[in-house]
Amino acid sequence: MAIALPLTEDTANCCATVTGGVLDVAQAERIAHVFKALGDPTRVRLLSLVAAGPDGEACICDLTAPVGLSQPTVSHHMSKLVDAGLITREQRGRWAYFRVVPEALESSAQALLTK
Repeated sequence: MAIALPLTEDTANCCATVTGGVLDVAQAERIAHVFKALGDPTRVRLLSLVAAGPDGEACICDLTAPVGLSQPTVSHHMSKLVDAGLITREQRGRWAYFRVVPEALESSAQALLTK
């Protein structure tokens, strides 16, 4: 059972295109939140590791070695990605498992495209 917030209407609709007209304050804040989470190269790498994992998911225990960081540091980065709605987190016993939210990535990419 996923314990992260699901893709919300705010997240799904966050991405009116930046070049398609003037964004309101809320839209700009939502888009900035997503791109702020992606503004760290470690987070981008973690996102790619999760997406490339077996069945499109990864355990926190498998993410520390590839990025060379401690488990608490990786957990912090993963929390930022979850907060931005880019991945979901599911607790299975002692370990947290993560999955990419494809719709969130798509809407983030669409934010940069012209109409």
